[in-house]
Formats: sequence, C-alpha cells, structure tokens
Amino acid sequence: MPPALIALALGAFGIGTTEFVIVGLLPEVSRDLGVSIPTAGLLVSGYALSVVVGAPLVTALGARLPRKTLLLGLMGLFVLGNLLCAVASDYSVLMVGRVVAALCHGAFFGVGSVVAADLVAPDRRARAIALMFTGLTAANVLGVPLGTALGQAFGWRSTFWAVTALGVAGAVGVLALVPRLPGSDGLRGELAVFRRPGVWLALATTAFGFGAVFASFTYVAPMMTEVAGFSSGAVTWLLVLFGAGLCVGNVLGGRLADRDLMPNLRRVLLALTVVLLVFVAAAHWPVAAVITIALFGVAGFATVAPLQARVLGQAEGAPALASAANIAAFNLGNAAGAWLGGVAIDAGFGWTAPNWVGAALAACALVLASVRVAPALVKGRS
Repeated sequence: MPPALIALALGAFGIGTTEFVIVGLLPEVSRDLGVSIPTAGLLVSGYALSVVVGAPLVTALGARLPRKTLLLGLMGLFVLGNLLCAVASDYSVLMVGRVVAALCHGAFFGVGSVVAADLVAPDRRARAIALMFTGLTAANVLGVPLGTALGQAFGWRSTFWAVTALGVAGAVGVLALVPRLPGSDGLRGELAVFRRPGVWLALATTAFGFGAVFASFTYVAPMMTEVAGFSSGAVTWLLVLFGAGLCVGNVLGGRLADRDLMPNLRRVLLALTVVLLVFVAAAHWPVAAVITIALFGVAGFATVAPLQARVLGQAEGAPALASAANIAAFNLGNAAGAWLGGVAIDAGFGWTAPNWVGAALAACALVLASVRVAPALVKGRS
C-alpha cells in the first residue's frame, strides 16, 4: 500500500480521538467550567451536528482545490479547533473549538476516501479506504482511553494539547507523503451526481446501517452492568474488546468489498442483523455477552469500507462531495440510532431493547442494499 495511506490514517486517528475522547472527560469539564454534565454532553452533540453540516459544505467550498491542498487546509482547521479547546477559558469557547474541529471531519474522511481509492488499483480500492479508516478504529482502541487517562491525570486541556500535536503530525504526513492530485472540475459536476437515484439509495443504506450500530453501542454500558451483571470498572475492558472487534471488522470489510462489493455488503448487513438479535438474549449471560460484544464490533465496522466504496461507485466521475455526504450520513445514523435506542428504553422495553432497534435498522439497510438501480440511472442517464 502507498505510504500516503499512512498519512491519511494518522489524520483519521487524530480526528477520531478528538471526536470521542470528550465522552470520558465530561466530569472534568463539568467541574472545571461550572456546567452540568448534560450541558457538557452537548459538546458531543455540537460536534456531531457540525460534522453533518460541515461535511458537504466544506467539501463543496474546496471542490476545485487540489486534493492535497484541501487535505492540508482541513488539517489546519483541525489544529485550530483543538487549539481553541486547549486554551478555552469557558464553555462557549470550548464549544466553538469543538465546532471548528468538526468542520474538517466529514470532508477529511470524504476527500481522504477518494484520494485513498485513487492511489491503488481498482481491485484494491475498498482495502485502501479501510486502511485509512484504521486510524479511526485505532482512535477508539488507543486514542480515546489514553486521551481520557491523560486528561484525568493532568487536566482535560492536556488532552486537547496532545490532540493538537497529533493534528500537526498528520498535516506534516499529508505534506510529505500525499501526492498532488487535481480537484474536481467544479461544484456543478459534484452536485450533478445527486441526480442519480443510486447515490441517494447508497446514502440511505449508510444511515440505516450505521444507525443500527449506534442504537445498540450507545447503551452498551448499562446493558453490561444492569443486565449482564458486570461491574462498572469492567466496562472499560469490554469497550477495548469491542474496539478490537472494530479493527478486525475494518480489515475484513475492506477485503470483502474488493472481492464482490454488493453481495458481500448484503452478507455483512445480514450478519449485523443476526448479531444484534442474538445480543438481546446474550446480554443476560456474562460469557455470551463478552463473545457477542466482540462479534458486534466485527460486524458493525465491517460495513464501513463497503458502504463508503458503494457511494464512490455510484458517484463515479465526481465522487468527493458524495463521499463527504456519506460521512454525514454515518453521523446522521449515529444520532438517529442513539435517539431511537433511548426512546425504546424510555418506553419501558428494557435495557436490551436498543438491540431490537438496531436489528430493525440493519434489516432496513439490508433491504435498501438489495434494491437494484437500473444501469442507466447509476450515472444519471435517462
């Protein structure tokens, strides 16, 4: 694989770390800035909403720029946002920093996916995308726990200083290793792909498919403590196990997508549906719960590279904006899945109810992935 993919993975590692590390630092932020934990929790929501809005907007604004120049600009936004977080004297400045950092998120993964796919032969595109997303999985396994430990030991601002340094390292990697690739012919061409039904079908599949993951994952901690009977201290290790499953699933998904994209995407979504259905019962037995959490991580992240590769295929000729829109679809699915899982719990269906919700969403994604688009419509022809 080209060395440029390592630079993209490093950038993805920093971005993934800053997205999720705030969850482990909410108590420290709450105490230091004098806000409630629910208010501090809005730093997560603010980031996610900024990704949804920023992914297509920032990508559209930078459509004509060479890919390398755009990626460097995005890493600059990332560094600026996390620097604001590191020096934030109050909650409002911290929120602004989170929003600024998030503006680069969707565009980086969207444009980075296009660059990764362009660097390799067509039969290795999904594996190249998966390698870039390895940075995101590593962020969950290493970056978030280490960042949380750093913030708890030396103050939450130290974590953002460290993430700022990661951003600088990522920018240096992009500058040194990513080749200069031309941008698109303009925004009109990028927007034109949204006239293709296949693009919208792919985006909907992503939203439902990853909504399934977050419907369950958001409530894994109470499931494990209230249903499976684990101590709260054991949850950290269970999440590490889940993260290891993500890493395996990421590699597996890339390989499967390169072999036969759509049949294997359907198989992965079917596996995710089955695992979530099994999780409903398995959550009641500690050993079964541990095994299922690992399988959940594998099945959940095995969807990522195929879903991203599918959008790139449907948006052939002008993929950057559609690829970024797919990152927004991932985050929209995250938010909707977490909300629907919470609705099920609030309705009195119990702590395992989010698994039923996730299975239903995964099944919907499977149906969408089974819909065939006429070849003439894939490229917008009548």
